[in-house]
Amino acid sequence: MRLYALCDQELLDARAISLEEFIEFAKEQNAEIIQYRNKNADITFIKQQLIKIRKFYDGFLIVNDAYELIDYCDGVHVGQEDLKAIDEDIFKAVKILREIIKKDKILGISTHNEAEVLQANEMDLNYIGLGAFRNTNTKKNAKVLGDSLDDIASKSKHLVGAIGGININDKFLHVTYHVIGSGLIK
Repeated sequence: MRLYALCDQELLDARAISLEEFIEFAKEQNAEIIQYRNKNADITFIKQQLIKIRKFYDGFLIVNDAYELIDYCDGVHVGQEDLKAIDEDIFKAVKILREIIKKDKILGISTHNEAEVLQANEMDLNYIGLGAFRNTNTKKNAKVLGDSLDDIASKSKHLVGAIGGININDKFLHVTYHVIGSGLIK
């Protein structure tokens, strides 16, 4: 099992968990990848957090959305809406991102259904997140895929991370996936 831990600043703040406490827990769980997500801070604060994570963690570090900070991490993860903010044509958006972050960096996107998975198959990505697997606190209106997730994931040519509502106990429940992101990777 490979753990890819989602470090969401809003959840850390709401639960009064320090960044250092989260990193220590992720390391205890043998997290190979940490994704830092902060939807509300300015770019300077996100940069400071990435630098702080690097002081305590030597695994892969992914930043959510803030691709302009690629020099401080190993890759970028973006959602469908974030792709469209780069360019209305999501295929072009992925090409733009790949040009910015280069081939030696990790690029992943969120997908929510079979159509988006099939589109992702035509993109230069390292992985996709697919979900939501179950209800989640981080995405209020997420469509829950539940048991259909396996069938949809099987259509991907990329590594697939089950996202949305995944917790640490799921790494023991779903033997066909490795834990990644806030989820599991097949």
